Amino acid sequence: MEHFIVKQVAVLGAGVMGAQIAAHCANANVPVVLFDLAGKDDPDAVVRKAVEGLKKLEPSPLATQDKAAYIDMANYDRDLEQLTGCDLVIEAIAEKMEWKEDLYRRIAPFVAPHAIVASNTSGLSINHLASVLPEALRTRFCGIHFFNPPRYMHLVEVIPTARSDGTLLDKLESWLVTRLGKGVVRCRDTPNFVANRVGVFSLLAVMHHTERLGLGFDEVDALTGPAIGRAKSASYRTADVVGLDTLAHVIETLQDSLSNDPWHGHYAAPAWLQGLIAKGALGQKTKCGVFRKQDKEIQVLDLQARDYRASKGEIAEEVAAILKIKDPAGKFAALRASNHPQGQFLWAIFRDVFHYCAYHLADIVDNARDLDFAMRWGFGWTQGPFETWQAAGWQAIAAAVKADIEAGRAMSAAPLPAWVFQVDGVHTAEGSWSAAEKTTQGRSTLPVYRRQLFPERVLGEKFVPADQAGETLYENEGVRLWRLPAADAGIAILSFRTRMHTIGREVIVGLREAVAFAERRCDGLVLWHEAPFAVGANLKEVAAAVDAGRFEELDRHVGEFQQASLALKYARVPVVAAVSGMALGGGCEFLMHCARRVVALESYIGLVEAGVGLIPAGGGCKEFALRAAGLAAKSANNQPFDFIQPAFQTIAMATVSGSGLHARELGFVDAADPVVFNVHELLHVALGQARALAEAGWQPPLPARKVPVAGRSGIATLEMMLLNMREGGMISAHDYAVARAAAVALCGGEVEGGSLVDEAWLLTVERKLFVELLKNDKTRQRIAHMLETGKPLRN
Repeated sequence: MEHFIVKQVAVLGAGVMGAQIAAHCANANVPVVLFDLAGKDDPDAVVRKAVEGLKKLEPSPLATQDKAAYIDMANYDRDLEQLTGCDLVIEAIAEKMEWKEDLYRRIAPFVAPHAIVASNTSGLSINHLASVLPEALRTRFCGIHFFNPPRYMHLVEVIPTARSDGTLLDKLESWLVTRLGKGVVRCRDTPNFVANRVGVFSLLAVMHHTERLGLGFDEVDALTGPAIGRAKSASYRTADVVGLDTLAHVIETLQDSLSNDPWHGHYAAPAWLQGLIAKGALGQKTKCGVFRKQDKEIQVLDLQARDYRASKGEIAEEVAAILKIKDPAGKFAALRASNHPQGQFLWAIFRDVFHYCAYHLADIVDNARDLDFAMRWGFGWTQGPFETWQAAGWQAIAAAVKADIEAGRAMSAAPLPAWVFQVDGVHTAEGSWSAAEKTTQGRSTLPVYRRQLFPERVLGEKFVPADQAGETLYENEGVRLWRLPAADAGIAILSFRTRMHTIGREVIVGLREAVAFAERRCDGLVLWHEAPFAVGANLKEVAAAVDAGRFEELDRHVGEFQQASLALKYARVPVVAAVSGMALGGGCEFLMHCARRVVALESYIGLVEAGVGLIPAGGGCKEFALRAAGLAAKSANNQPFDFIQPAFQTIAMATVSGSGLHARELGFVDAADPVVFNVHELLHVALGQARALAEAGWQPPLPARKVPVAGRSGIATLEMMLLNMREGGMISAHDYAVARAAAVALCGGEVEGGSLVDEAWLLTVERKLFVELLKNDKTRQRIAHMLETGKPLRN
């Protein structure tokens, strides 16, 4: 298969979705031409406003602010010829069929002969849209439905038409998976496709049973969030986030398009929802919907009172006890038997979604695995509906659903399909059930998926988890050293075993042993485990030693931590850190000492010790001091301080990167370190990097000697800035003390400016400052507060 190269993308429509799709393409270093209608006075006003808006949104659609520069502004009146230079054209205008048809007629003469044209519609007919295009374009047209926000939501639905070129779709899927980091589900051309079809029905079921059982909206959100493995936004808050008008439009699409559906009577926006829309209370975008914020109080709409009240939704004790049952079969049996309205509600919403998914599986998607992934990736469910059903006992749940249907308790009288009673579950070692084909289907065989050594799996699918995979070479309580012969037996993999991958003594001892083992018997070493990479030192260990006054022991342990960092840096084989999620404190210091880093886009990296009243002491300050000296040597004035100040601000403010790309700007990641958009490809890329370094004849760097430091003059300059901040009330006295310690460590200690020191000196300075801060009562208070609440204390 020829390479599919996308040198430039055109996005048609600079609304919420179009602008953010453009942003994510720019994140991936794909330049974008963003189109919209021409403004009256300023032709580019609409697009300019959209691009400026991207810089203000939180969470940020842009991995780094400079990516906005790769989004060019265009309008339909002046710039359609720019489409000739685009390899992929994504239409993302409003969900009006006639508007899309008109736009397609306008752009058709300008689309390059090789380009793919795709619609980001969330539910309109892809085949109908294709019919508007010239014959020559129809084989290169499909649906490509991103979920909001496009940078963070993993799901992209790809919807072929009857004429779409299958080979071209395979290339597009591969590009979406690797370049944009997405999970792709192929969908049938049915209204609202898969995730929105099931997700909106699920929300309609919630609304129906909320009203039937007289529950409050806040009560329902307490029940339908993390308590049952759903997103924190639960049900009604999700509706507010999506936009109540948008939700009503999607419901209307179901109502208009599925007149023969057994659930058609439920495809209608409730009267209260229509009433809110009529008043302009559209949810989060108007700051008022089902929920609103009055001063600091979150309020919820109370239908009986016809007004808002304080939101205080709680789960009843007896229902909470049921939800704590670990056995899924026992949990669902208890919910079904419950007499409490909340228990009845939960059984009902699960039952009706199970019923709906089984009935429509053949119509909307190839197999049960794709439906389950769509709900995980598109709606943030921990398990898809079929996984949940299968875990609770397939046939037992099927019999219970059948009984409720026959008793008239379900939302539809349609019988369950016959296949439901012919299988023991939809997910097996061989694959997942396809209702349309009446057989199981294995996973995609596209080459791109070979890059995913540990892909996401559905319950019931045969797989070996990473912590049990491969051959173990060495292990202790804190780490496991292993290898994957099928990938590269010569490169060892080191994984932490601790909770949240905290770094305690068992990890430090294990890491040094593992590095020594790799030096003796392997070609390279990859430090990898599933996110988070590491959230820092084990604060409980530190707090216990502080409380006991064991400061000499702490000094020794910090020294051991530093030696572990140096073991990574000076290993006789290349060490590559494969980073995803949080890499904080000591975790950040470990990756800074590796030969190379392979970083997932969604990596949040930082030296955050200031939050607990400390400074980095695992070599983090030392590394920034060494880098400053190296940069100064190449500069005109040869002054390390010029390069110390940015690092000082990063450490003093405990700045955490907003992405892997941002981590480069902060100096935690080098320009040569790859940033991987699909986290499931991280290990594959890291193994390749380690192998490449080994084949190139890796030699570790020599220990730094005669390093010029900023010394007292640098400390004094930074201290002046801190004094002004303290006097202005911007920082506390203890913030000042901690930041000054960071300044001393970065400037090489209380020595004359320009003094030459070595690496060991720099490590000694930061270690001693760290231990001195541990003796400070304010630091102890910060550590205790962090352990109790998980949040930093300003004191």
